[in-house]
Amino acid sequence: MAADRANRPCSAAAATRADLDEAIRRAFWTVLHRGPLPPMDALQVAARTIGTLYRQMAQAHDGPGGCACGWEPDPDGDLVVLEAQLAAALLQPPSQDLAQMATMGQA
Repeated sequence: MAADRANRPCSAAAATRADLDEAIRRAFWTVLHRGPLPPMDALQVAARTIGTLYRQMAQAHDGPGGCACGWEPDPDGDLVVLEAQLAAALLQPPSQDLAQMATMGQA
């Protein structure tokens, strides 16, 4: 398994990133529709999950049997990057949702 892992690139193309983004959002909202949680509880669970994923990815890149992509985990530096991404997402205006747009004219 480790040798197979070393032969697979871990960098993702834009389409793969979009697929991952969609899958995470869909799973998050699907679970919350089954049994609601207070917003901060749900977001804390999501944050802990991201931390767990980071630790697992770091382990997958550790040692001679790890991924050969060249990424070296830097928990302190990587946390700064993740915090910046969170802040950017909070400040980004919501994207237009076609389903919510008002109908203008006829086609």
